[in-house]
Amino acid sequence: MDSLAAAPGTGPATSPLPLIRPVRAPRRFADLPAGRTLVMGILNVTPDSFSDGGQFGQADQAIQAGLKMHYDGADIIDVGGESTRPDSVRVTAEEEQQRILPVVEALVKAGVLVSVDTMNASTAEKAIAAGAALINDVSGLDVDPAMPALIARTGVPYVLMHSRGAVRSSDPHAEYDSVVDDVITELTKIRELFYAAGAGADQIILDPGLGFSKDGSSNWDLLRNIDRLNGLGHRVLVGASRKRFLGSLLASSGKAAAPLERDGATAAVTALAAFSNVWCVRVHNVGPSVDAVKTAAAWKD
Repeated sequence: MDSLAAAPGTGPATSPLPLIRPVRAPRRFADLPAGRTLVMGILNVTPDSFSDGGQFGQADQAIQAGLKMHYDGADIIDVGGESTRPDSVRVTAEEEQQRILPVVEALVKAGVLVSVDTMNASTAEKAIAAGAALINDVSGLDVDPAMPALIARTGVPYVLMHSRGAVRSSDPHAEYDSVVDDVITELTKIRELFYAAGAGADQIILDPGLGFSKDGSSNWDLLRNIDRLNGLGHRVLVGASRKRFLGSLLASSGKAAAPLERDGATAAVTALAAFSNVWCVRVHNVGPSVDAVKTAAAWKD
């Protein structure tokens, strides 16, 4: 089987990584297919993420997992090095970079379109230099005010997710007059900071931030009204995968379903999101959501 080997004359690779297919040229964001909902695979290079923490803690493991998701049909692989589960501990930007940059570089080399899940502009900048084509920031721009200038300068697309308060707190500010109206108002207000820095409207991707500072009913309200987010003139990303409100939906005998038991509900959300013309869904288990997108597309056609 092929492996990522060192170039001739540079000596043997330190850790050969078997590939399913030969290495291909890196893809660009502009190469993404149009006309259907995209699937973004979640790759957490962390010891403490809520669903898969520690599963891909080593670079080699993470690269293999990212390649598998790629060949399972993921259009984008979203690499993150810092958990945002409730009450998790922040890591330094330096540690975050040590975790993710080798993974980003290897996946890009293998022809994977890579997104980086980070709240730090310094990490985003180094990831872009390593070949990342998209920045996914779950902070609601509450962590690093340098992000708008970086996005404007690099021209890289940016996922602007809605959140209130510390992203690790459990529903810190979940009271809304109208969750849909309030999320739209707050996202458009933050969007202006990127415009002021010189970023283009086509760089901004909106994410309603399901599960971040929202209770279960708020998440469902946002999904029911996803067409209003679509109407703002930006691409929309939905990240419902394995989240607590799906666990509550599937509860048995008063006990929420465990994260790994939520993939069926996640795929159902993907199908409905695809039917509603959402630009992209972000999921842990790629295969079922790829099938759900195909099914929704066939139904619409």
